[in-house]
Amino acid sequence: MSVGRNGISDGGTSDSDMFIVELAQNLMIFILSAAASILYNNRRDLSSSSSSSSKQDRYTDKELSYEDTTNEVALEQALRLNQTLNASERVCTVDENNIPTPFGHLRSEMRLQRLWHRATYIVIRDDGQYLDSKKYKNVSNLRGETQGDEEGEEDYFLVQKRSTIKDYCPGKYDISPGGVVGFGETMEDNAQRELYEEMNIVVSWSTSTTHHGIHTHDSTIRSLFTFPYQDSKVRVWGGMFEVVFHGNIQDIKIQESEVSEILRLSLSQVIQSMSLHPEDWMPDSIYAFQLYLQRTKDESLKRRLLQGYSSGDLAKYTLRPKPKAIFFDCDDCLYFDNWKLANLLTAKIEEWCVHKVGLPQGQAYELYKQYGTALRGLLAERLIDSSKESIDEFLHAVHDVPVEHCLQKDEDLRQLLLAIDQTIPKYVFTASARHHAEKCLKALGIEDLFVDIIDVRTCNLATKHSPEAFQAAMKVAKVDDPEACIFLDDSVKNISAARKIGWRSILVGKIGRDSGLLISSEDAEHEIERIHDMRRVLPEIFSY
Repeated sequence: MSVGRNGISDGGTSDSDMFIVELAQNLMIFILSAAASILYNNRRDLSSSSSSSSKQDRYTDKELSYEDTTNEVALEQALRLNQTLNASERVCTVDENNIPTPFGHLRSEMRLQRLWHRATYIVIRDDGQYLDSKKYKNVSNLRGETQGDEEGEEDYFLVQKRSTIKDYCPGKYDISPGGVVGFGETMEDNAQRELYEEMNIVVSWSTSTTHHGIHTHDSTIRSLFTFPYQDSKVRVWGGMFEVVFHGNIQDIKIQESEVSEILRLSLSQVIQSMSLHPEDWMPDSIYAFQLYLQRTKDESLKRRLLQGYSSGDLAKYTLRPKPKAIFFDCDDCLYFDNWKLANLLTAKIEEWCVHKVGLPQGQAYELYKQYGTALRGLLAERLIDSSKESIDEFLHAVHDVPVEHCLQKDEDLRQLLLAIDQTIPKYVFTASARHHAEKCLKALGIEDLFVDIIDVRTCNLATKHSPEAFQAAMKVAKVDDPEACIFLDDSVKNISAARKIGWRSILVGKIGRDSGLLISSEDAEHEIERIHDMRRVLPEIFSY
């Protein structure tokens, strides 16, 4: 009988054997748990000790003489021999849903088997109180990228260059330094410990919290989100933190076994280097930084956090897809004329229903409320036949309004639309007829700026209150991912329907036509007064 990692194995077992087996397993569990607890408590005690007893004091000369693990073959061999840095450390391994395993795994096992585990990612913004330090390098040391101009409004970050004896991405640059979470350790404790041990940056969690952040005399730290990441080398659930560093860079003391140097880089310098030489950076750190920029941008723009979207769940945060199409409603969205055209259209519909079909006054509006459009109501009640000729007659008659007398060219709107990234196609998505939308676009002087008009006919008469209309629009635009669609509309009902299918939506207009009261939509990512304000809430889609 032999004891292995997967339990006890032999040719057969009696009741007494089974008792011994269970006893042995329980004893192993107890020993592993006790050892992990002792290790974790020792580490916490060390992280809370004075600055003179940093973690680097625990490494012997022998440990600091590990073979350079930038050679992948050497790294794998060192892992198998349990000779890498912290190889025997028991770490917090998890499943694909971030549920911890009962006993964790050795760090070397986690690396070799590419197990899901937890790690912290800490973006450190330097507030620039101490700019006289010449001790730390700038981006001109990174493969010759340009150094940028004098200090300005741009954010600056502290970037680590990892030591060459790390068991993961040795020698790479890291914009979000942190560490693998130990077995029994929390993300918050790990973030605090790693900052102190690797860089001598002191933060503390206290009752003095503001917006999920903790304020200390040295720095401010806050938790942002957790996220999954995996590639050919690693599978990790990351905890993202942000630190605003208020200290003197000269007081930073790097842990040489973990960190070879610290760089102070501007945002543009970081992005430039990552773009030109991604191979110099930790791939998961690049991804984490992209998530960080997305989240902090959303916070600054005060975007709603909507469940069901990539960026809507802070417990499983991911990048949004790049927009592949933008859909603009036409009436009362691309223009606003105090509903003059809308009232003319309503009057035309009422007139047609009364004189052509013989409905009593007001019945056309009742059909609209019940069926979404008066046309669908007329068809459902069999007040007109469903032939193409009958439908076309109705659409032409009710849209026979003097658009050119109500609207005028809008040069500001034209320049706004021209400034949108030209790789993102723009569509007009309207519940009215194509010929009416064409007249509106021509009157506004923007008829040449859209790929196509998706009208009531395109949607097979479906209203924008229904998913069928949105599915038809995606088919025209050849977009498969609903979240890659951006939608601007003045109707709360339409925004709600867009949310259900997964589109990103902006409510345009603050006053409801029917009620004359303030309107709002919890399904909209943002709300704006008029279409001309869209740059303020969607700056990332503009080229200039």
